[in-house]
Amino acid sequence: MDSIASTPQTHAIPEVPIAVTDQQNSALLDDTLTFLSASTPTNSGPQGRVEIERWEAVLASTDRAGLAKIKQGLHQLNQLLSDPKSPAHDVAEVLATLGAETAKVAEETNGDYSAPLTNLSKLLIKAGSSLSR
Repeated sequence: MDSIASTPQTHAIPEVPIAVTDQQNSALLDDTLTFLSASTPTNSGPQGRVEIERWEAVLASTDRAGLAKIKQGLHQLNQLLSDPKSPAHDVAEVLATLGAETAKVAEETNGDYSAPLTNLSKLLIKAGSSLSR
């Protein structure tokens, strides 16, 4: 093996669910909203995958019902973003689905999360629309 060869970096999702506080959930939600507001879908693959992996880890730690489609969508999106040849239409479709599912969760959520989740839903749908043009 060549000593200067790069070692592949993968972010492992913990097998043991992590404990996530409300403050950490809020910070992740804020980070994702900032990311989606500031970046364009065409140049956000690597950072987008980091955000997706963070969400996958957090969602793996919850026992809340109704998140299966979101977990599946995040997995699909991560796979699509890992391949630079993925069709933009496929990415757009997954983003739109994630936006719709996030809107459903926002409607069922009480308290401080409803408004940011609604905003997240809109940004996901907007990113999907941008890609499908």
